[in-house]
Amino acid sequence: MPGFRIAVLASGRGSNLQALLRAIDAGQLPARIVGVFSDKPKCGAIAIARDHGLHTVALKPRDYADRAAHDEALFSAVADVQPDLIVCAGYLRIISDATVRRFEDRMINLHPSLLPRHPGLDTHARVLAAGETEHGASVHAVIPALDAGPVLAQVRLDVGTGDTPESLAERLSPREHALLVACTTAIAGGRARLAGGRWLFDGQALDQPLRLDNRDQLQRETAHA
Repeated sequence: MPGFRIAVLASGRGSNLQALLRAIDAGQLPARIVGVFSDKPKCGAIAIARDHGLHTVALKPRDYADRAAHDEALFSAVADVQPDLIVCAGYLRIISDATVRRFEDRMINLHPSLLPRHPGLDTHARVLAAGETEHGASVHAVIPALDAGPVLAQVRLDVGTGDTPESLAERLSPREHALLVACTTAIAGGRARLAGGRWLFDGQALDQPLRLDNRDQLQRETAHA
């Protein structure tokens, strides 16, 4: 059984969790998921986790006095499984600063934009409204500032003239999954790690995010489009 321990946070249908599970089953990702945690007990991610016999904890925010109390309860449960890495895979709540600092350098997030462009929500619609010709996704370290942590890697996607927010989301989804798996694999395998607020990849500091190529391999970026 691989020793690298992953906790997953999710609020939605669980497609990112499913991608991680497939990679583990295929022997691509040398890790195991030791718990799935959510703010939505009835979400798809929790259902998938239970179908796979995984430890789950889902706590409704409305059952707690405030965000800090909910975070304390949920993330104490996360701490109990002793994760080496926490993967925010479609977790839709802002995490309190104190909680982020508690797990500093051990938490990553998958965000559907080419950060630092378009932090926050509704990224597909915002890309189209801005008339941009390129979209994508980023995996970044979680810090107290929203979607502002150092970016490990990105995947890029051309925006078509007939694209809608829905079509962009649909086309980007499988590339997001590949990006998350590649980044998690790099961290679990020791190729990528955070040091002093910067990502190191194969022992060398990254001046800019890695790029996921068409073979789903992480490459150092030589030039931006």
